[in-house]
Amino acid sequence: MQTTFTIPTRGQGLYEFTDQVAAWATGTGLLTLFIRHTSASLLVQENADPEVQTDLLHYLARLVPPATDPAMSYLTHTYEGPDDMPAHIKAALLPVSLSIPVAAGRMALGRWQGIYLFEHRDRPHSREVAAYLG
Repeated sequence: MQTTFTIPTRGQGLYEFTDQVAAWATGTGLLTLFIRHTSASLLVQENADPEVQTDLLHYLARLVPPATDPAMSYLTHTYEGPDDMPAHIKAALLPVSLSIPVAAGRMALGRWQGIYLFEHRDRPHSREVAAYLG
């Protein structure tokens, strides 16, 4: 089984789409998710406390600041805005694919785990996540 999930974003942040995947992944096998972009990532992360997502966003902003930050003056890929190259760096540091076991139509996620698209760009995007269950 294959499909593509389209996830709208409103700028940098984590966007949970666990329910969409759960509704589709009704079989048994290994679920593979792959984001088709170079400035966003995929994460399995806690979905109980929104402060986790806020802290992750703030940590990455400190780790990889925008191109306008003096610490990033070495960047050359800046013509798409000060968030562009930092978004590529964040996507290089974080996963762009996930593998999740599925048994009898249920993903083997832990109690507090959810599936997230991590948007690294400032402006809204429509992101595609390819899914395969086999």
